[in-house]
Amino acid sequence: MDQALLLLLDATNYVLVIILVAMGLVIVFGLMRVINMAHGELFLLGAYTLVLLQQAGVPYWIGLIAATLLVGFIGLLMEELVIRHIYHRFLDTILATWGISIAIKQGVVLLFGPGAQSTAAPITAQLEIFGASYPAYRLFIMAVALLVVAGTFYLFFRTRFGLAARAVIANRSMAGCLGVPTRTFDRLTFAYGAALAGLAGAVMAPIMSVDPQMGLGFLIPAFLSILVGGAGHLAGPVLGAGLIGATDSVTAGLWSPVMAQVVVFAMAVVAIRLFPGGLIGRGGPR
Repeated sequence: MDQALLLLLDATNYVLVIILVAMGLVIVFGLMRVINMAHGELFLLGAYTLVLLQQAGVPYWIGLIAATLLVGFIGLLMEELVIRHIYHRFLDTILATWGISIAIKQGVVLLFGPGAQSTAAPITAQLEIFGASYPAYRLFIMAVALLVVAGTFYLFFRTRFGLAARAVIANRSMAGCLGVPTRTFDRLTFAYGAALAGLAGAVMAPIMSVDPQMGLGFLIPAFLSILVGGAGHLAGPVLGAGLIGATDSVTAGLWSPVMAQVVVFAMAVVAIRLFPGGLIGRGGPR
């Protein structure tokens, strides 16, 4: 029972972080029809920013907020300098963001080297949960992810900003004619999606190896989550991440990480074959 509980908690932790990453991807795709191949590197930048700030003596909590804001600002620069010029050229957005991802990764290697970095978790306590000991910091990660996901749903479905954003998604031309500043929403949406990736990277940095390849380990599951769940609603990546993350964690715990990858990709292929538009459909967040 203890092992089963620990496996469940680890799977929940993994799923919630994937949701953060996938939600940033699906928001950007829904509003701007841009597949951001550099999203994993934004996750990477969040982790490295936290490591750098902690090495400089900045408290973890300030570093977490600063990393999130900085990566959001980098996303804003990406949109302003590159993405906005190629909105209507779908393949070009893939190539451009892929090029940005390579540039970011190589820049990190030049600045920090190819080796792994590490940082200490701010919470080292262990909590007893039904007789099983579990790191309190991992529970903190779950709490942060849940709050941010809930806040994102509230932002898009319970505020005037969300109403305007969904209007742009539904019909950009009509929204613009009605006075909605579509360019402003493009900037803010891309920055928000980037900030979600940066937050995920920063909050995960203390419990994993911070290296130039770490973003890929979350980008692929995030894309699979969107393909399985669908890009038609913000709930799509939530459902997809639950299926992908839980399958990966449980299979890796009961079998092996290699077999987990085989099972996850096989499940994704079957799901895409049976539900080409995803389990919740395709389109923009509604």
